[in-house]
Amino acid sequence: MAQSPQSAAPDRREWYRTMLLIRAFEDKVQQLFTQGLVLGTTHLCQGQEAVPVGAISALLPDDYLTITYRGHGHALARGVDPEASFAELMGRETGLCKGRGGSMHFTDFSRGLIGAFAIVGAGLPVALGAAMSAKLRGTTQVALTFFGDGATNIGSFHEALNMASVWKAPVVFICENNLYGEYSPMRTTTPVDDLAVRATAYAMPGIVVDGNDVDVVHAEVQAAVARARAGEGPTFIECKTYRYSGHSRTDPGKYRKPGELDVWKAKDPIIQLGRKLAAEGLLSEAAQAEARQEIETLIDDAAAGAAKAPFPALEEMGRYVYAGS
Repeated sequence: MAQSPQSAAPDRREWYRTMLLIRAFEDKVQQLFTQGLVLGTTHLCQGQEAVPVGAISALLPDDYLTITYRGHGHALARGVDPEASFAELMGRETGLCKGRGGSMHFTDFSRGLIGAFAIVGAGLPVALGAAMSAKLRGTTQVALTFFGDGATNIGSFHEALNMASVWKAPVVFICENNLYGEYSPMRTTTPVDDLAVRATAYAMPGIVVDGNDVDVVHAEVQAAVARARAGEGPTFIECKTYRYSGHSRTDPGKYRKPGELDVWKAKDPIIQLGRKLAAEGLLSEAAQAEARQEIETLIDDAAAGAAKAPFPALEEMGRYVYAGS
């Protein structure tokens, strides 16, 4: 019988590869966007890779998660196919959602990825519903929901936390605090520095972690997931991190203070994990360089394959709008 994440030692070398995969994927998305191959908008997550990798590695295959419009990395961490992901971005029939969802709606029900939401805070009540369905069905499934710092000022955030606590729902709330809500520094819209203090009002644990340290993220989410499975209710985890790109598309991020980006790049999550693995004798610098090359080749091939896939036929464009269509 396969061990659960609560008992099996994680392969942190695979975490490293997945983080490289996310970084390379997002870099390629930006390139494809500038080439006109990705239509609509994009929201990239370079710099935040430790959060999805550390958190999602604490789940079992039948657990649930909801993500935001900045969710490419979460989908990849859950194991979705990179070529199908690129195809979705390019509007191709072979995409995750048959090319109908695009960048902001990566979804794969077969992996428990039950929604990616363009509306800020919209994924929280959906994850709560999934968690309650598991509780009412008598399973031990857990739901994770990811959201940004700006969502903690939205009504659905407070409603979801309140209901989750009252019902002791098996859900873990994960805030990716990258310090900006679109173009606004967090402290211009929010009166506290640690958003986790808001969990106190809902009688649940509120934990602040270094969102650039994948080991720390995994450990805290693993404990929260175990707590949820045991029927002890929800947990709120705030991961302090930073996005290297602007909010979306061609945003140059000129609203950031001079030198701020360099400070955060010095704490790059991939570099941090790489140094640990090398020091522990688990993955040498040479092996890391080889992994980077392998991942870059994989991403290039996946993007090229997606670009060759067909667009939906014109007469098929209305399919999947309604159930059974």
